[in-house]
Amino acid sequence: MTTKTAAMPAMDVAPRLPRLRERLGDAGCDALAVTNLSNVGYLTGFTGSAGILLVTPQESVLVTDGRYQTQSREQLATAGVDARVEIGGVAAQLEALATAARGLGRIGLEATDVSWARQRRFGAEVFTDAELVPTEGLVEGFRRVKDAGELARMEAAADIADAALAQVRDLLPDGVSEADLALELDFAMRRLGAAGSSFDTIVAAGPNGAKPHARPSARPIEAGELVVIDFGAIVDGYCSDMTRTLWVGDLDSEVAGRMVEVVAASQAAGVDAVRSGASCAEVDGACREIIAEAGWADAFLHSTGHGVGLDIHEAPWVAATSTDTLEPSTVVTVEPGVYLPDIGGVRIEDTVVVTSDGCRPLTKSPKDLIAT
Repeated sequence: MTTKTAAMPAMDVAPRLPRLRERLGDAGCDALAVTNLSNVGYLTGFTGSAGILLVTPQESVLVTDGRYQTQSREQLATAGVDARVEIGGVAAQLEALATAARGLGRIGLEATDVSWARQRRFGAEVFTDAELVPTEGLVEGFRRVKDAGELARMEAAADIADAALAQVRDLLPDGVSEADLALELDFAMRRLGAAGSSFDTIVAAGPNGAKPHARPSARPIEAGELVVIDFGAIVDGYCSDMTRTLWVGDLDSEVAGRMVEVVAASQAAGVDAVRSGASCAEVDGACREIIAEAGWADAFLHSTGHGVGLDIHEAPWVAATSTDTLEPSTVVTVEPGVYLPDIGGVRIEDTVVVTSDGCRPLTKSPKDLIAT
């Protein structure tokens, strides 16, 4: 796994800022203040926990604090990004932004990231002579389609998750608790080269599995119970996401076995529906139709999936109400589920890359041999 990670192709970061500049006019602004850290990282390669990027027609300025004095410049240089870095405390950062914005008439703010209090401060102390314009999805629109370097990192993250599950699944017959199995998965992913977990690992057995986002508890996993395991790894900032449903011995009820069959068929239909040009609502419908035919429409409690990348949940959204259309090299999940409080839950999820005639799965753990 380490060798594969080391051999990954470089990401094509340098052209991203020029592409964004070309879109500013269409968004009705002269410049954009990028405050969402995932977007800052996407545009510059900077991975610090604090920073603002101002993109103007003439230059880009990244402001951050002294913790990242060396890291910020190294990461931008490695990415080949032409941007000025200003280091200092909060007051110095705001002054640097104000200086860089002087003479600009309309400055865009990321509306889904900037709080009301922060907007007021920007208007009163920083961009005092400019009109502040709300924008949505400017950078996120570019992030939907992944380049070869991004896909390689996501595939490496998925491979790590696959290997980690293979390592820990044999703990199930020993009566391991939900919490301990989650910890073992997290440790295994770290040992295999992950920078961390994509989100808080979910292990939910028996009645807890009927809660789609249950927190792992100290409850021991017992024979005959369905066990929903939802987890992912991070490699170079990029996430993977996978859910498998396992059990120990014979299932307690025929209903549980039927749930597994129906969700497996639903998930396969959803994956088959993924292709360039397909609407996300169609993919959701393909999954939902099979579950509805089984009489469990009301037990499918969430949307079918979502985009994955620098964030574990990002555009596009695979849901009945979605207006998104899939494009080549977009990465989405397909994760239908059925949740019955008296029985438990079943969810099966893959992360897939959209292609012109279908999709390519990044997560490869077996689904036809999920019983332990």
